Amino acid sequence: MSEQITPARAGPREWLGLAVLALPTLLLALDQSVLFLAAPHLAADLRPTAGQMLWIMDSYGFMIAGFLVTMGTLGDRIGRRRLLMIGSAAFGAASVLAAYSASAEMLIATRALLGVAAATLMPATLALIRNMFAVAAQRALAVAVWMSCFSAGTALGPLVGGAVLEHFWWGAAFLMGVPVMVLLLVGAPALLPEYRDPTPGRLDLGSVALSLGAVLPVVYGLKEIAQGGSAPVALMMAAGGAAIGYWFVRRQRSLASPLLDLRLFAERKVGAALVVIMLGMVAVGGMFLVFTQYVQLVLGLSPWLSGLAMVPSALAMIAGTMLAPWLARRTSAGTAIGAGLVVSAAGFGSLALAGPGTGLVPVLAGLTVAFLGAGPFGALGIGLVVESARPERAGAASSLSETSGEFGVAVGLALLGSVAAAVYRSRLEVTRPPGTPAEAAATAREGLAAIAEPGPLLDAARAAFTEGLNAVSVVAAALVLLLAALAMLRLRD
Repeated sequence: MSEQITPARAGPREWLGLAVLALPTLLLALDQSVLFLAAPHLAADLRPTAGQMLWIMDSYGFMIAGFLVTMGTLGDRIGRRRLLMIGSAAFGAASVLAAYSASAEMLIATRALLGVAAATLMPATLALIRNMFAVAAQRALAVAVWMSCFSAGTALGPLVGGAVLEHFWWGAAFLMGVPVMVLLLVGAPALLPEYRDPTPGRLDLGSVALSLGAVLPVVYGLKEIAQGGSAPVALMMAAGGAAIGYWFVRRQRSLASPLLDLRLFAERKVGAALVVIMLGMVAVGGMFLVFTQYVQLVLGLSPWLSGLAMVPSALAMIAGTMLAPWLARRTSAGTAIGAGLVVSAAGFGSLALAGPGTGLVPVLAGLTVAFLGAGPFGALGIGLVVESARPERAGAASSLSETSGEFGVAVGLALLGSVAAAVYRSRLEVTRPPGTPAEAAATAREGLAAIAEPGPLLDAARAAFTEGLNAVSVVAAALVLLLAALAMLRLRD
């Protein structure tokens, strides 16, 4: 009888290595949120057009989404630690270039470079966790810590960014990443192991091109819809990306060494976990967008105070994420995810009862409960996807789970943002004060932020926007309840 080999438990070196891996994870979440605060300052200095400003904000996310699959597979081939260090050096250099950009065009280009570099960091860090923590319970805790860093970065972004921008110019927001990357480059050789696929095969450049051609138009189309852009053009872009995606899948089936191993989807838990991750992020991402607008436009909070108000919900998500491995050990991953999503549905449902005069504390409590319950699906869902892959393909599996999350956020912004806008416009048509001038009514239809003067029209617009928040909350609650049922049925083992 053959003896079963017991996996070696992680020791102090591995946990110190996890701290090194947490650095880029924290930074990537913080980097995006800081830019929202820096936007007015860099706009005054570089004077970008409206279109250029959108590209400054979005090029980073586009490149991350487009290159995740490629970089995850590349790390499996050349070595995950090597890719992490290359990406860290590139991110630090691009951060310096972004900080000292002399024009809007230069900043757009450097933001795109930052996105490509960030796409190397995300799957490499998660795949290294898969290699460093062989014991399932330790690995689950490590993934939960890794996931919590995203929430921590999102929460810290407005606070750290506000403090930096109060004393320095807008470029200092980008320079924050440089010392972090230096620490990673110093600590990685000593604390992180190298691992790569011993039989990697050839990197298929045609598949790389097809993956970019599939992901970038879809994400672009969804973002255009979310921002109120031309719907026919955006839908055509998304449909074209989906068609290229079909071609990409066909090509992977014919390759001996595919860019994306479709055999991952043969595992029952993988498909269900990816659906939960993507649609869960639809609810979380869409609600985050609408809620941040609500606290600023309806409740009248400044951007900095709005960021401060989001801290409790971010801390709640961290708590839910860290509790997830403990719950899963005592029940199962599916039960822990499902129970969390039921709690999340209760939080979203309470937001459906909010009114213009509800006040800040009740709505913050509802969002905090919703995000507390959302914590387990990210940590446990990603863990299930990564564990399903062979160790030599962990980078590709990591990129797949992260791409699902990126798509979920993009869909959430587009779908739930559109629901909020549609409800706002329809309710405003009914409730706006009689005798409102046509020009003022047209301006109000563009959005609540367009109304400059206090008065009955502004009150009606705030009430209409609140009803949009209510509608989004109902959609989010219904969606996470469906996902709770899916998790309990398909992930219960």
